Amino acid sequence: MKQLIDFIPLLLFFVVYKVPAHTFEIAGFSLQLGDIYSATKVLIVSSVVVYGLLFIKQRKLEKSQWLTLIACLVFGSLTLAFHSETFLKWKAPAVNWIFALVFAGSHFIGDRLLIKRVMGHALALPEPVWTRLNIAWVVFFIICGAANLFVAFNFERFWVDFKVFGSLGMTLIFLLGQGIYLSRHLHDKPASED
Repeated sequence: MKQLIDFIPLLLFFVVYKVPAHTFEIAGFSLQLGDIYSATKVLIVSSVVVYGLLFIKQRKLEKSQWLTLIACLVFGSLTLAFHSETFLKWKAPAVNWIFALVFAGSHFIGDRLLIKRVMGHALALPEPVWTRLNIAWVVFFIICGAANLFVAFNFERFWVDFKVFGSLGMTLIFLLGQGIYLSRHLHDKPASED
């Protein structure tokens, strides 16, 4: 359920971007829908509202949620300030590559791999499996970032669709593959740990 909540701002962004261009007058304010800039405003506001409500309810946000919120605010604000969608096109690749760096960095910093910190409470796996799984996440985030960047600058007409459905599809396929891979190792005895 938590992951679905994280998609609310992105889905609202998509809806506002896709509606036919139209200007509404509300309480003396003019509100335009159907372009990248109005969709970016909705993305920023809905991200602040969603993550704000999560913070109020949980008294904290996960690091990935902070990163997503900050990236949304920075890249979205730059898009609006400079009236250039180029900044927003760099948001998904930048976030994906930061996640790749964090997962890769956990091989060298800290006592456990990041994937083990995230999933270790639910699974007992041998160390080589954790290592392969962590590397798979690094590769996945690198590929996601590259795919988002490639589509954003080579297929501009489809980049918003890809940002929502392509990224989601890639994630679901990766998670399915991860599930199949993990199912082979669920009965393996983990190496003893101190």
